[in-house]
Amino acid sequence: MYIIIAGGGKVGRFLTETLVNRGHEVLLIEKEKYKVDQYTEQFGGIVVQGDACEAQVLSDAGIARADVLIAVTGDDEDNLVCCQVAKRKFKVARVIARINNPKNERIFRALGIDATVSHTKALLEIIEQELPLSSLRHLHYIRDSKLEIVEVIIGPESPARDQPISSLNFPQDSSILLVVRSGKVLVPSGTLVLRERDEIVILTPQNSDNQVQEVLIGE
Repeated sequence: MYIIIAGGGKVGRFLTETLVNRGHEVLLIEKEKYKVDQYTEQFGGIVVQGDACEAQVLSDAGIARADVLIAVTGDDEDNLVCCQVAKRKFKVARVIARINNPKNERIFRALGIDATVSHTKALLEIIEQELPLSSLRHLHYIRDSKLEIVEVIIGPESPARDQPISSLNFPQDSSILLVVRSGKVLVPSGTLVLRERDEIVILTPQNSDNQVQEVLIGE
């Protein structure tokens, strides 16, 4: 699942670290260059500088394919604008906003914000309800190609669990590059049976996320 976080304060940093550790693809947008430089040392290339209220910044961040946008700046107005741009212009399915003034909650709801929270703990609880435990993570887009490399961790409810690779109906032109089990790399032969917690790295056409998820994650 691709999640964009707007605002690199303490809350944004905490969410970024938490969601990355849970296997989600995350992009953090922050205005201040010094914070971007600091967070880049920790998170790498998933931190970009910009104003998430601006449509062009969101577009450059890949908002068109985002599953969720979470606005957690220290300014309620910025959070509202960011969520509205994502929701109305780019049709993002779910937008979540932090509110610093509880009196603004009714306004946010009336303007179409899916969820509002004022505390970090409550925010994480809402996100946990929204996001699946097993998720597809985008690792790399291959330049000048319509292919990408993605990773999926086999969860307890995965339809691929305890199934041989040869029985799985992957999208056309897809192939498993490797399987990592308990830290060991396994050759992805057709007879290899996938187990819970296996990490599957796949080369697949871009925009085939739904098909890959159906095979490895389920409905």
